[in-house]
Amino acid sequence: MFSDESTFCISFGNQGPRVWRKRGEAQNPRCLKSSVKFPQSVMVWGAMSSAGVGPLCFLRSKVYSAVYQEVLEHFMLPAADQLYGDADFIFQQDLAPAHSAKATSTWFKDHDFPVLNWPANSPDLNPIENLWGIVKKKMQYARPNNAEELKATLRATWALITPEQCHRLIDSMPRRIAAVIQAKGASTKY
Repeated sequence: MFSDESTFCISFGNQGPRVWRKRGEAQNPRCLKSSVKFPQSVMVWGAMSSAGVGPLCFLRSKVYSAVYQEVLEHFMLPAADQLYGDADFIFQQDLAPAHSAKATSTWFKDHDFPVLNWPANSPDLNPIENLWGIVKKKMQYARPNNAEELKATLRATWALITPEQCHRLIDSMPRRIAAVIQAKGASTKY
């Protein structure tokens, strides 16, 4: 099971294509694009496996070890039941401080969940990063007016992710690893 957090902004559509204009069109309204200095945003935790996606958790505060353990208890455990039933699995998380804290490690040992050793600074390897990108792309034309509408749009878009999409992303792991090795740890197309 691959997991991670991501941030979604109400105005993430403002990060779209650049606008080209001709000389003298600097103030032409059709060449201007509004922007928001500090858009409302939500941070969300999610998990995926080749069987599909688990429930989303919207985070209300910075993720400390205690907060992360609550996420694991109330969202990862139900996701594991939903995606794996009684089958064994290995949990993946990055090395964010809340994930690698001693208290979090103890939580995993107490719950008897094996955690995949994960290299630092390696988002190219985690297929859920690509899944977040797919979700953001599907949401690019949505125009939520507030954080609650953004959450509703995100939930609806997340619900459309198919097990086949997840399976394809996870199936790319050997290619991801080979690309990172070939790039000697530098960034890759993934």
